[in-house]
Amino acid sequence: MTTTDWVVRSTAKAVMAALALAGITGMYLRQVRQAGILGLAGYAVFAAGYLLMLGIEIVAATVLPSLADTAPDYVADVLAVAFGGTAVHGIGALQTVIVLGSIGYLAGGCVFGVALFRARVLARWAAALLAAGTVATLALAVLPESFNRPLAVPTGVALIGLGVSLWNDQRATA
Repeated sequence: MTTTDWVVRSTAKAVMAALALAGITGMYLRQVRQAGILGLAGYAVFAAGYLLMLGIEIVAATVLPSLADTAPDYVADVLAVAFGGTAVHGIGALQTVIVLGSIGYLAGGCVFGVALFRARVLARWAAALLAAGTVATLALAVLPESFNRPLAVPTGVALIGLGVSLWNDQRATA
């Protein structure tokens, strides 16, 4: 928690969440008419999930390392909740933020992926992979922590595929 590695990883996650938020906004705006109400709902929930993830990672990079020496029980409880456990002591509203961020990511990613697939504007394979990849992270509840990073790969590939598809679509339109 107090290492440079922790701060760098948490900062990188915050940058990833901000870029993903910008990317899904562009994807939604490109096909707002075709995506319909399902697209709006999926985008809103997915964006909220990424926005909460951004906030959590900023706290992880800036606040938690400074509390590690003075409030180690609080930091341990935050980490426990972040990794699917339960807090022994109260961590305040941060527990709700972590839970809502997870729900937003899972439900929003699935619904947004389905809406993108149905809209038929961007790459359908990437939209289907986005829906499946975000839902697949539910398996982390029963898998060891070593699966955290490999299970993020399908969603990352889907977002890259959708971004390239959006880029190519914009160039073709111009």
